[in-house]
Amino acid sequence: MIPHNAVFALMESDNGCGLLAGVKRERTERRPKTLPRCEIPGIAVFTVLSRKRGSDMAAKKAAKKKAAKRKAPGRKTGAKKARVAVLMGSKNDWASMEPAVEVLKGMGVACDVRVISAHRTPDRHHAFVTGAEDNGIELFICGAGFAAHLAGVTAALTTLPVLGVPLDSSALDGVDALLATVQMPGGIPVATFGIGRSGAKNAGLFAAAMLAGADPKVRKALDAFRKKQTAAVPQRPF
Repeated sequence: MIPHNAVFALMESDNGCGLLAGVKRERTERRPKTLPRCEIPGIAVFTVLSRKRGSDMAAKKAAKKKAAKRKAPGRKTGAKKARVAVLMGSKNDWASMEPAVEVLKGMGVACDVRVISAHRTPDRHHAFVTGAEDNGIELFICGAGFAAHLAGVTAALTTLPVLGVPLDSSALDGVDALLATVQMPGGIPVATFGIGRSGAKNAGLFAAAMLAGADPKVRKALDAFRKKQTAAVPQRPF
C-alpha cells in the first residue's frame, strides 16, 4: 500500500515522458519542478506527456482554433469586404435573389447575403441594418414576396440607398409584392425593380452602376459586361 502521507509527482524522463509514482514526501516541502527518474516496485506506473509536450499541444490547439475561425463559413481568407447587403425574407427566396449576387460578383463587388424577415426577425433586422454602414455596407438590395415590407422597413432605418425586388412567392404571382414595394410614402424612397430573377439581376446591375461612379474598376467591369452582352446578340435568328 502507498502510505497516507505519500503524494503523486510527475517525473521527467530523458525521452520526454515521465513516470507517475507514489513518492513519500512532507506536505509542507516545496515540490521541485523536475525529479530524477525512479522506479518503485509494486506501484502502478503510467506514461504521461511531459510539460514541454503538453505546452506544444496547447499551442497547436490554439493555432488550429484560430485557423478554424478564419475558415468559418462566410469568412474566407483574403475575401473582399462586403459593400452590398443582399437581404431576403426567407431562405426559399435565394433562387430568385441569386442573380443579383452573381452579377455583382462578376464586377468584383462582394456581398453580405442574409436571411432577414421584417416580420419574423425584427430584432435581427434592426441590428443588422443600423450597424451596416459602420461595417462597410454602401447600399441594400432587398427581396421579398407577399406583403413585401422588407425593403420599406429597411429604408426607414437607414439613409443608404435601398433597391427593392418583389418576388413571386404568393398566389398573386408577385403583383402584391410589386405594389407593396413600389408604393412607398413620400420621404422614404425604395428603387423598385421587376418581379423575380430578372428584377434581381437588374438590381445587381443598378447597384454596380451606383458604385461605378467612384470606383474605376467597377466601371470597367460594367463596360465589359455591356460589350459582352451586345456581342452575344445575333444579327439574324438563323
